[in-house]
Amino acid sequence: MSIRINPSILNCDFSNLRGEIAKISNADFAHIDVMDNHFVPNLTLGLPIVEAIKKATKIPLDCHLMIEKPDLWAPQYAEIGSESVTFHAEAAQAPIRLARELRKLGARAGLAVKPATPIEPYLEILSEFDMILIMTVEPGFGGQKFISQMQQKIIRTREAVNKSGLDVWIQVDGGISRDTIEIAAAAGADTFVAGSAVYSAADAYQEVESLRNLAHAHCH
Repeated sequence: MSIRINPSILNCDFSNLRGEIAKISNADFAHIDVMDNHFVPNLTLGLPIVEAIKKATKIPLDCHLMIEKPDLWAPQYAEIGSESVTFHAEAAQAPIRLARELRKLGARAGLAVKPATPIEPYLEILSEFDMILIMTVEPGFGGQKFISQMQQKIIRTREAVNKSGLDVWIQVDGGISRDTIEIAAAAGADTFVAGSAVYSAADAYQEVESLRNLAHAHCH
């Protein structure tokens, strides 16, 4: 199984975005948290900033849209060249239609579910998505503690993906660090978002390597 480490830039120094992203040049993707202060209680960055990041780095962009009306906004993130665009099941009016539109625009289509949202309804339509994002904290703020009960949801999703024979990535986001990445990898996740753990480390590049090695050792 391929392992991907997608550091979140949510906890980086936004006054030096180019330099902060350069610290994670070994990342598989840069995870960009787009929040609108409506779907989640935080306001981060939007389309113009993501477009500027796209021009400033060769690292593929993994945009996580924690916003209302993703049916309207998500395609624009694909249009500016984001390699992966993830929207929330709780916010999308027509998730299948939106996922197909994102794919048509050349982006990977991701579906995210909050901790209290059941994954089961979406396991029947796995073929419509390239990635399932299982939130392991309530979305909105970085630095939260990993919710260990999400382990079962990851296991059920991995079983469904394996059974389907599809190449659907399983991403986890929230409280991922050296302490928790092994739990998530053992449960079946293969794509890991780590924000605070990477950007609070003395050497962000080295932290990405350490997380990747730990995940590899525990994936099955």
